Amino acid sequence: MENNILPIYLYGAEVLRKPAVEADLSDRDHITALVENMKSTLKAADGCGLAAPQVGVSERILIVDGTVVADVYDYLKDFRRTMINPVIIEESSERCTYSEGCLSVPGIYAEVRRPAKIKVEYYNEAFEKVTEEFDKFACRMIQHEMSHLDGHLFVDDVAPIRRKMITRKLQNIAKGHVTARYKTKQ
Repeated sequence: MENNILPIYLYGAEVLRKPAVEADLSDRDHITALVENMKSTLKAADGCGLAAPQVGVSERILIVDGTVVADVYDYLKDFRRTMINPVIIEESSERCTYSEGCLSVPGIYAEVRRPAKIKVEYYNEAFEKVTEEFDKFACRMIQHEMSHLDGHLFVDDVAPIRRKMITRKLQNIAKGHVTARYKTKQ
């Protein structure tokens, strides 16, 4: 089966605001094909995470690939995860702030506060149930992608003054007035 590079839906697309439904674990062929296409798409876009709604599929599936940021976070040099139907079952009260960007919101970066540690229950690519704890930037990538599964974007969580500063850029993205180095869709 050939892996397809899918278009990434941009800010303003309805699918990005819709809470995703659980993936049907009995439809393994569909999930496996989607995950492979998402991996090809993520690699082509040179990103570190992608949720299924970003490629127009409203299902609770995400992938993260820390290898692309391993030059900054060396502990991520072998970090890759596929999460099917992930659920955060625990989060720390401690918060941390990182600058985030998003393939669906090209050219915009902003500081976002999130829990410093999380414990996630999910199914991996072998359809095995896994419970795993994450911290540092791995935790950040996963939370960012899980937000997509709930129809939430990182720009929803920025400070009000920053939000005001990026409003025009967001409006331009929603109107299709944006250039990205990867295949996109409104």
